[in-house]
Amino acid sequence: MRLAALLVAACLALATLAVPGYAQKSSPAASGTLAETRLPREARATLELIRKGGPYPYARDGALFANREGRLPHQPRGYYREFTVKTPGVRNRGARRIIWGSGGEYYYTDDHYNHFRRILE
Repeated sequence: MRLAALLVAACLALATLAVPGYAQKSSPAASGTLAETRLPREARATLELIRKGGPYPYARDGALFANREGRLPHQPRGYYREFTVKTPGVRNRGARRIIWGSGGEYYYTDDHYNHFRRILE
C-alpha cells in the first residue's frame, strides 16, 4: 500500500513537469529581491515619481497590470499597476518596468515581465 502511494505521487509529479507553463503558474517568477539602492538610476527616478503620484512621462504609466502570466503573487484584478522605467538609447518604452501593488509593494523587471524581483526599500 505504501509503495502504491509513492508510485502515485511520483506519477503526479512527473505529469506536472509535462504540462507547459505549469511551473510558472505554481511558483511565480517574482524570485529574489533587489535593494532600492541597487536599482538603475532611471528606476529609482520612476519609483520616486510613483511615490509622489506623478506626473508620469508615459501615457501608459499607472495602467492596470493584469498579471496574466501569474508571475507575481495572485491578487484581485486591479491590485497591480505598471510604470515605465526609461531605458537610455531606446526610443520606445523599452522593457523595464516597476509594478506597484496596492498593498505597498514594488517589483522590478528589466526583461518585459519575464522575471520580477521585489524591491526592498
